[in-house]
Amino acid sequence: MSADRFPGWVRYSGVGLELVGAIAGLAFLGHWIDGRFGTQPWGILGGVVIGLVGGLYNLVRESLEAAREAKTEDEDASGGTGA
Repeated sequence: MSADRFPGWVRYSGVGLELVGAIAGLAFLGHWIDGRFGTQPWGILGGVVIGLVGGLYNLVRESLEAAREAKTEDEDASGGTGA
């Protein structure tokens, strides 16, 4: 998949939405588990923590990939001197 399909701001706003979606989705799942099994508040807390960890992992991974791409573009623009 080409990174040039979308402008940078669209790509990175999508990563932020994935973070929010992971937290909200797993919090909702935890809320459902709490209601079903009477484990309040542990289901929702567990869902929020798992969503936060997973979302932040994805955010850091995408940020590192963007930094590598920017470094490659800078090296290509400067003629590949690497200095």
